[in-house]
Amino acid sequence: MNTEAVPSPRARVVSGMRPTGALHLGHYHGALKNWLRLQATHDCFFFVADWHALTTHYEQREDLEKNVYDMVVDWLAAGIDPERVTLFIQSRMPEHAELFALLAMSTPTSWLERIPSYKDQIDKNRELATYGFLGYPLLQAADILIYKAAQVPVGEDQAAHVEVTREVARRFNRVYERPVFPEPQALLTETARLPGLDGHKMSKSAGNAVAMRDAPEVVEQKIRTMPTDPQRVRRVDAGDPARCPVWPLHRLYTDEATRAGLEQSCRSAGIGCLDCKQPLIEAIQREQAPWRERADDYLANPKQVHWILELGTERARAVARKTLREVRAAIGLNY
Repeated sequence: MNTEAVPSPRARVVSGMRPTGALHLGHYHGALKNWLRLQATHDCFFFVADWHALTTHYEQREDLEKNVYDMVVDWLAAGIDPERVTLFIQSRMPEHAELFALLAMSTPTSWLERIPSYKDQIDKNRELATYGFLGYPLLQAADILIYKAAQVPVGEDQAAHVEVTREVARRFNRVYERPVFPEPQALLTETARLPGLDGHKMSKSAGNAVAMRDAPEVVEQKIRTMPTDPQRVRRVDAGDPARCPVWPLHRLYTDEATRAGLEQSCRSAGIGCLDCKQPLIEAIQREQAPWRERADDYLANPKQVHWILELGTERARAVARKTLREVRAAIGLNY
């Protein structure tokens, strides 16, 4: 891998994930699938947002390292290519922390306090009333601006965070009278809200997830036990896919012809719910097979994963240091 920062004609995007450990299908369809598309068309910087994890879970450190590398293995297993993108760990980049501190000098506190999620979370849990949690949108801005990202892939519900980054960049450029930072644009992406095994949003904490690397027999057992149309009590009762928690997964995984046949058979009670689930089980298993194969290779050689992140960190550092030199010069710290 080339670790040198070379100018790229492609627009740069920056995105990160908090380290939650091994990922599930919701992570793949909600974020990773989009990353895979972007790596073919953009200059991508993808990072493990472990400092961001500490803003809400600062006491939960026991599994942090394991969660970091489990997550990166799933990135690589999904097809994220370290030869085409820059992968790194946020906490290995003190440059992010320095830019965070320098931006804090000119960022009004009111900008951070008005973030809707801040007030909502503080009302629910006073333990989150920390400087780190208040400042996480500014840290996020530093993560983005230090690479002069042109675009930030986000769902519509996260667009406000990108707008804060734009305001921070605009204010810095005006206060110090130098156009150091471009104002990044939100790259709105369609985020698939994948239902979990209970019909609610898939979440590891809710215990309703199908992991990306679940074994085929585990996937089969999980899908077979999913609840179905609550009004279809007996096998001879006609069903309605619109009422069935399994149907949104069919829309994602099974082709149109298969869905049409399943829908007709469900409404006429021509098949049972387990029969309806079988094509879905097989489709998920097919998607997961190459992930598990690639993951096994990385799990057998953990040093390779460490090396990929080491090289990515050095490439990211070359870009970050260049930006910081410009920032220091603008502020008057270039002595």
